[in-house]
Amino acid sequence: MKVAVISDVHGNAVALAAVLAELERVRPDLIVSGGDLTWGPLPEETFELARTLNARFVRGNADRAVVENLSKTEREQWIQAHHSPEMREFLAGFEEQVVVEDVDGLGPVRFCHGSPRSDEECVTPETPEARVREFSEGVDEHVIVTAHVHIQFDRKVAGIRSVNAGSVGLPYEGRPGAYWALLGGEDRTRGQSPRVLQRAPQAAPLVELRRTEYDLDETLARYRSSGQPGVETIVEMMVEPPEPREVIDHAEKLVFSG
Repeated sequence: MKVAVISDVHGNAVALAAVLAELERVRPDLIVSGGDLTWGPLPEETFELARTLNARFVRGNADRAVVENLSKTEREQWIQAHHSPEMREFLAGFEEQVVVEDVDGLGPVRFCHGSPRSDEECVTPETPEARVREFSEGVDEHVIVTAHVHIQFDRKVAGIRSVNAGSVGLPYEGRPGAYWALLGGEDRTRGQSPRVLQRAPQAAPLVELRRTEYDLDETLARYRSSGQPGVETIVEMMVEPPEPREVIDHAEKLVFSG
């Protein structure tokens, strides 16, 4: 089984559409959404794209906030107002965590938003081994795919492979783009026949961290016309995304962030 991982879309329907177009060529066996799907400036458009997917959806802290109708700021109230009962029902069906039993070459893989113990835990490529052991205690899978911090990494630590696919809609990678990942198997877009793959098992398995270009200008224009309060702050982060170093340092100080 080959699995595409798309996380932290945050209502960026333009970026999601670009990734889904690429997935039509890659043809994964399954899509896993790592959470925080519609919480952003284009929630309705994002929902319309996601609702038809052959996917399993992990519940992120932002998805939970919608379902629980948590809103304090003007921006949060705007987002809640732009989620219909149908959208709320869709998000309410998300799974707390997803386990895929047989990813090519990786075996069982656990997908969660923050960590196996909290959807608000910040897991980075520099999370101390002691904390990795704490949040993976009682977890049988040796590959854990997290989200939440909006940066990509693939790391072996404390006996597990810790992976983050990055953010489709609001990356903190130092440059714009839609970030996602492909787990297991070999990319069928590379022109290799199944027979070639059988003769060359060393080509797989893989954890492939990917980046897809999309129309940023269109996205910014649609964001600005959305009416979401404070949208210029998001626009600034999309034009000049934070560097991973900055995010890692901040996240490791917080440990948990909602």
